[in-house]
This record gives sequence, structure tokens and C-alpha cells, in this order.
Amino acid sequence: MNNKRIKIGILVFAIIFGLVAVVLIRNPQAPQKLQENQDGLEEDLHPLSIEYMRQQVYPGSDITIEQTLPSGSNYNQYIASYKSDGLKIYALLTIPQGTKPKNGWPVIIFNHGFIPPEQYRTTERYVAYVDAFARNGYIVFKSDYRGHGNSEGKAEGGYGSNAYTIDVLNALSSMTKYNDADPNRIGMWGHSMGGGITLRSMVISKDIKAGVIWAGVVGSYSDLLNNWRRRNIPQSSPPHWATSWRQRLIDQYGEPSKNPEFWNSISANSYVKDISGPVQLHHAKEDSHVPFLFSQELNKELAEAGKSVEFYSYEGNDHNLTESFDIAMERSIGRYPLN
Repeated sequence: MNNKRIKIGILVFAIIFGLVAVVLIRNPQAPQKLQENQDGLEEDLHPLSIEYMRQQVYPGSDITIEQTLPSGSNYNQYIASYKSDGLKIYALLTIPQGTKPKNGWPVIIFNHGFIPPEQYRTTERYVAYVDAFARNGYIVFKSDYRGHGNSEGKAEGGYGSNAYTIDVLNALSSMTKYNDADPNRIGMWGHSMGGGITLRSMVISKDIKAGVIWAGVVGSYSDLLNNWRRRNIPQSSPPHWATSWRQRLIDQYGEPSKNPEFWNSISANSYVKDISGPVQLHHAKEDSHVPFLFSQELNKELAEAGKSVEFYSYEGNDHNLTESFDIAMERSIGRYPLN
């Protein structure tokens, strides 16, 4: 009788062991997942969520000089490249001439606004902006973003995907390892879409010491859905693939009023208490591309969180602050510490 029980026990054990083996073959992490779910440790974080982004790693890479460009008045200029998500991303790099400070030159990670990716060129657009920062003793590193110009990968837009933010965070990591750069003096500048990328980056990484945002798409996702109606849209407006994220997310998660937890989780505005440094905002009241309201609200949110923020509004200006470029740039340069 005992032998019979032993045989039955062995048979049952073998069956259970076989079932477990099948599960392991199909999903090697299943037991760990099961345990995590049982312990309440496993969360389904959306890739757009700030918490998900904080859990990722952005190693960057060495920066490679691809081409030497004509020098500026007191700085050298190059087309460079670095790695992001295994993709080769091109960038404009400027380095001041003269004696390098003991700990390296201060750095500005420069985040450009929307430009149709197929029209984008590393050395075109934002020339005066880059020149102003470079002449004042900063390394400027302007990532093209994936899918732009000669950069590898697919352009995915700045709002329904974190791809461009990932590229910028890898640019940041690459620059912290760059010999001529001071890793403790890295700021970030962003325009329009690049302003939204700047805000997201500053609540994800602590390595950005100050941020300046011009006409930024810095509204919450609820604002992006409900309070962004462009006027005088130019022919070069974003293609359908760059704007279809709205309906895609609504179909999956519902309207913000019905599911505020999700929409707040993907909005950098919900995390301004964690911003990595002081912020300066510039916006024209008559901006026909990005609502002035976005910068107004962000200024209020930062102030209520007790953060250092400066807000400059401009009359009679366009999305690029063309009429007030000199004073806006002077204020921007003053925001980044050289010492």
C-alpha cells in the first residue's frame, strides 16, 4: 500500500513538474510575474507615463565627429552623431574656442520644434539661436531626433510617442561623458514641440540644471486635447501620423474627464514638484501655433509647487518671437549659469 502511494505521489509530482516546465518554456518570467502580481509590485505602466520613463536607462554613447563645418565668430562647429535606442542620431555640435574651463564648458541641449522630418537638415533652421548661445561660451548640442534628416529610425511625433524625449535624454547622457563638457553645468532649451520635450526631460532626469522654453507645447495632455485649436495653420502643418495619437489614446483610455488618472500619469505637468532646476518661459500672446494659455498654466503650476520660474510674455509677436528675438535671447542666455 505504501509503495502504491509512493508511486502515485511520484506520478503527481511528475505531472506538476511537467506543467511548470511547459510554462517556463513558453514564458521564462512567468513565476516571477505571478509573484510580482501577488505582491502588488507589478504595474502596467504606459510607455508615455513619466514613471515608466523614469524606470528606463538612457546610456547615450561616445560622440563622433562626422563633419567639420565652417567656424563661427569664436566657436568651432561640427555635424556629430551619437546613439539612442541603438539608432545613429545626427546632431549639430558647437564648441567654444579658447582656453577650456577647468571642469569643461557649460552645455545647452537644444531641442528644436516641429519641422517636417523629410525637410529637416542638421545645419538649417535655428541658425541665429544656436549662434547666440555658442558666441556666449556654451557648447550647443542640437539633436536632429530619429527619422529627421540622415538620422536612423522612424519619426514618430512629439506627443503620442516618447521617441524624441528618449533621443534627447540619450543626448544628455552622451554630453555628460564628453571631454570638453562640464557635466554639472548642462541646461536645456526648447522651442514649441521641443519645449514640451524639455519639460518632460526635466521631470525625468536630475542632470538638467536649468531650462528655457519658447512658445512651448507645455500644456497637460488634457489641454492638448481640449485647448489646442490652431489658427492660420501653415501648409507645413504636422502630417496625420503625428496627430492621430489623440484618437488612439481616447479610444483606448477614454476622455480625460472619465479617466484623469491615466492622462495625469502621462502629463509632465503632474510632476512639476520634481523639476530638476529653474525654468524660464517665453511666449507671445498672439501665438497662432501654440496657445499662450499653455505657458500661463505651467507658470502657475511651477509657482504653486514652490519652484523657481520666470515668465516673459510678448505683445505683437509670432510663434518664433521674431520681433523680440534679441531681448528674449538675452534673457535666455542670462538664465544659464556660466559659473
